[in-house]
Amino acid sequence: MAASAGHLRPGRYLALFALIVIVLYALVFLTGNHKPTPKLGIDLQGGTRVTLTARTPDGGQPTRESLNQARQIIERRVNGIGVSGTEVLLDGNNVVITVPGEQGDQAKNLGKTAKLGFRKVVSNATQPVVPPQPNTPPPATGTPTSGAPTTPTSGAPNSTPPTSSAPPTAGGGGGAAAAPQQNTTPAPPSSSTPPPPASTPAPAPSDGSVDAKTAQEIQAAKAVRQNPQLIGADGQPNQELVAQAMASLTCAPNAKDPLEGNDDPKLPLVACGDNDTYKYLLEPEFLPGTEIADSTSGYDQQRGQWVVNLSFKSEGTKTWADFTSKNTGQQAAFVLDTQVVSAPNIQVAILDGNTQITGKFTQTEAKNLSDILKYGSLPLSFASSDATTVSATLGLASLQAGLIAGGIGLLVVFVYCLFYYRLLGVLTILSLALSFSLVYAVLVLLGRWIGYTLDLAGVAGLIIAIGITADSFVIYFERLKDEIREGRTFRSAVPRGWVRARRTILASDAVSFLAAAILYVIAVGDVQGFAFTLGMSTVLDLVVVYLVTHPLVALVSTSKNAFLSNPRHLGLGAVQQVGSQRKKSTSVGRANVKEA
Repeated sequence: MAASAGHLRPGRYLALFALIVIVLYALVFLTGNHKPTPKLGIDLQGGTRVTLTARTPDGGQPTRESLNQARQIIERRVNGIGVSGTEVLLDGNNVVITVPGEQGDQAKNLGKTAKLGFRKVVSNATQPVVPPQPNTPPPATGTPTSGAPTTPTSGAPNSTPPTSSAPPTAGGGGGAAAAPQQNTTPAPPSSSTPPPPASTPAPAPSDGSVDAKTAQEIQAAKAVRQNPQLIGADGQPNQELVAQAMASLTCAPNAKDPLEGNDDPKLPLVACGDNDTYKYLLEPEFLPGTEIADSTSGYDQQRGQWVVNLSFKSEGTKTWADFTSKNTGQQAAFVLDTQVVSAPNIQVAILDGNTQITGKFTQTEAKNLSDILKYGSLPLSFASSDATTVSATLGLASLQAGLIAGGIGLLVVFVYCLFYYRLLGVLTILSLALSFSLVYAVLVLLGRWIGYTLDLAGVAGLIIAIGITADSFVIYFERLKDEIREGRTFRSAVPRGWVRARRTILASDAVSFLAAAILYVIAVGDVQGFAFTLGMSTVLDLVVVYLVTHPLVALVSTSKNAFLSNPRHLGLGAVQQVGSQRKKSTSVGRANVKEA
């Protein structure tokens, strides 16, 4: 009865394994892009690596909570723009974004702080930017500069109301719709100009998040451009302080503003805007960008330009409606990372919260801004992105070297198994091949389902897993030898040896999986890839040992084929002789006891 059950069970196990393989490869070939290839990491197919270094206004250490929040927001941005295979990891105070393939340009904008706020533009405190060339006169208020939005010749609000077919918006020409009527070119500050407040805090010592010089620049810019005295109690600008603050701004294209992400929304702000065409004095923020419910980009046929459409949450809608009702004819500045991207005239009260940001955007710029605003602003500002293009040449060379090393290791294992275990060694080779087929299918599917990418570290984990799988076979076969050495036949040794060997196999694989799991949790980057493939291969090793190796050995032990069941052909001849001698000596001992 036991023999019959033992004969039937191996067939069921093998059938179950075959069903698993069939299902996996059916999913590989019949779902997704139908390509049976795993996704490769940046080191195997090349791509872009963007490193963002967090900085704080005082040069202190950013909190871990803020860094994790920034990483999560960047991940949402990645998912939102559909950059597949991208990893966002923390490395100290750095956020490292790796983008495999040719999608690196999209990743360079992922680190924008995207701190959006709405501020009122102070009347008579807007200055056109003077070009740095000494012989070039400053741009007239009625003549647009290259790449800047067209500016009306007077400071009056745009008298053309929106058509009834379009919802009332705050878009009005990219923020230059209210050119100054006076004080457009204030004189440079004289020696009597008040210095920055003496209470300006000194920058704290830097401890890695930002250098002391940058911290000092942030504090100096904040003291001049966010001085509470920029606006008097009567709401009028202090012309001397405003002139000093605007003189400190160069508004150069692509210039990094030290206040980016570090401005105080409760204080006034002097900022550049309109593609660095104008400088503005802005009141404290009256509506934060966190009140944005949704953001989309589109082409405005009426204006003939790309715009960003915003809708607010309930509280934001109420605040925006109150402001536009009380400030009709005034300018509202949309300030993104201390840059005025649009400062339109409020033509009518906007009660439904649907608003447009205009700024002479290209289609790509409008979409990027929309995506960034949709998925939230970062709690920290970051130093300029360090984008590095990674070539796959070095990675492929390393992969080739790794595969050669793995191939040599497999060959050594095969030779050892064939020499030491004979037919059992053939079963080992077959089990390893089936294990590889299982691992490969899982890697392909994980790449489709969760975006897992195979990198060099993951390949290293797979190679090391070969040893773990082979170790399980060795444990089982050596336990068989122990049973035969005690005098049992090969057929009776298989079930008994398996019961004892599987405890050791389970304990060994449990330790390996636990180590891989802990390493995956506490590690970052490539080490996580190594831990993932090691842990996954360890689990699949148990599947192969339980559903393939043991059933095949059981089938061989019950086979009526004399060649297959011969212990000599299984590498068990020597231990069988020892077992036979031990059994004979035991029988002789028992006979002598009876005679005595």
